[in-house]
Amino acid sequence: MIPNHPDSNPTAAPCIMVIFGATGDLTKRKLIPALCNLSQDGLLPKQFAIVGYATNDYTTETFRKMLGEEIPKFAPAQLDLKVWESLSERIYYVRGDFQDSEAYKRLKEQIEQADKTHGTLGNRFFYLAVAPRFFSPIVNKLGECCLTKEENNSWARVIVEKPFGHDLESAKQLNHDLQQVLTENQIYRIDHYLGKETVQNVMVFRFSNNIIEPLWNRNYVDHVQITAAETVGVEHRGGFYETAGALRDMVPNHLFQLLTMTAMEPPISFDADQVRNKQAEVLHAIQPLSPEDVLKNMVRGQYGVGTVDGQRVAGYRSEPDVSPDSNTETFVALKLQIDNWRWAGVPFYLRTGKRLAQRTTEIVIQFRRTPFVLFRNTTVKNLETNRLVIHIQPEEGISLSFGAKVPGSIMKLGLVNMDFDYGTYFGLEHSTGYERLLRDCMAGDPTLFQRADMVEAGWNVIQPILDVWRALPARGFPNYAAGSWGPIEADDLLERDGRSWRRIGEEEVDKRGRIAIPDRAGIIT
Repeated sequence: MIPNHPDSNPTAAPCIMVIFGATGDLTKRKLIPALCNLSQDGLLPKQFAIVGYATNDYTTETFRKMLGEEIPKFAPAQLDLKVWESLSERIYYVRGDFQDSEAYKRLKEQIEQADKTHGTLGNRFFYLAVAPRFFSPIVNKLGECCLTKEENNSWARVIVEKPFGHDLESAKQLNHDLQQVLTENQIYRIDHYLGKETVQNVMVFRFSNNIIEPLWNRNYVDHVQITAAETVGVEHRGGFYETAGALRDMVPNHLFQLLTMTAMEPPISFDADQVRNKQAEVLHAIQPLSPEDVLKNMVRGQYGVGTVDGQRVAGYRSEPDVSPDSNTETFVALKLQIDNWRWAGVPFYLRTGKRLAQRTTEIVIQFRRTPFVLFRNTTVKNLETNRLVIHIQPEEGISLSFGAKVPGSIMKLGLVNMDFDYGTYFGLEHSTGYERLLRDCMAGDPTLFQRADMVEAGWNVIQPILDVWRALPARGFPNYAAGSWGPIEADDLLERDGRSWRRIGEEEVDKRGRIAIPDRAGIIT
């Protein structure tokens, strides 16, 4: 364990958390419940306060009352009233526009008053739960009133929500704007996927198990699949989604975080920069995409009418705030190559989409098939390959499939699953996914946050796709039914390589561990 690593200091440092956009959904659904959980687990400092800042007409008293009524609806576990009472007494509210200099003076006064009342030692961090267009203006105003200044051993940090830019140029500009006021170690670019236990466990699983790491390379791995599927549509986010789309919304952040955790080389320690250096190396090693690569190896789709969970649902073009002839993609599938010594020749297939058949996020490591010669003169017709699946949501766990002989007088093979489920083994934890990230920010550990060069490297991979798709608008939208697994072209992407997507939901073996036997079509039943 490295010195001053947060795991060696369970309680975070005294501080004030300032939430911009404090009356929005993120505050009541995730941030405040996460703080309640940290407090209940003894991980929140006693010298702590919250200052909410938004344009809505609240006072400190009415803001506390609103949160007290709303939070129990979203807390992942029964809210401890004593915990809430203790926390609510430390919540304050300042009303103001995000570009109003006078309001920032009031904010500074409130922070200074809370600092004296609660003994937070001048430490503070600002959570920007606002639209991206406000990131730079807010940080500039904070700088003007010296709220980002670090002095007398105090610290100041800023958490920035995604999306961090909408293309390579805008990401570089945003980095430049923030770095005019803040140092890089003051900027925490958050990705809530990294708050999930299974994502954090990818490194531990790889690097602490000697039976796994020697196989984690091109000599033994045939290909890797990363899926982030949602059953919901765009809901009330149609206006935002029209300017973003599935590629911008999910790939440079969520999917690339999973990709780099999966493909990175072992760091020499869990020090933030050591880990992020290895992640950045992966992004820089992705083969640049030519226009021909984009046309051949990138698939986009948009959902039409269909059935989800037995309910008839509308197509994307009928959603609120969506153009009736929109060409915005709600599904993407990509084939990427990482050109380094570990992964050369191993394709990485990524897919994400709205209104798909099942809500799931997973990483699939498909191992190479063993030689068939041993079974050539037996009744075995198809030799299944080993597959490791890291389940990230909704159920977190890891499963490994391997071949076994089916009991009987003749040679038949079936697949057996070894399953590890977080909830069953460790017990269910009351978590929003933000607890670890908030605590890490308070403790000054940026390991699970993106660095400027990582953001730009991710957009550098994506930019050729954006350029081609901008020049050649999609034809044939909508091209997949809601409740399906996306457009047929996504299946073709793998079938051209003699591969196929994992059939999510069609379990190779049931949870009781019974062997499943492939039928004549090679499908596990």
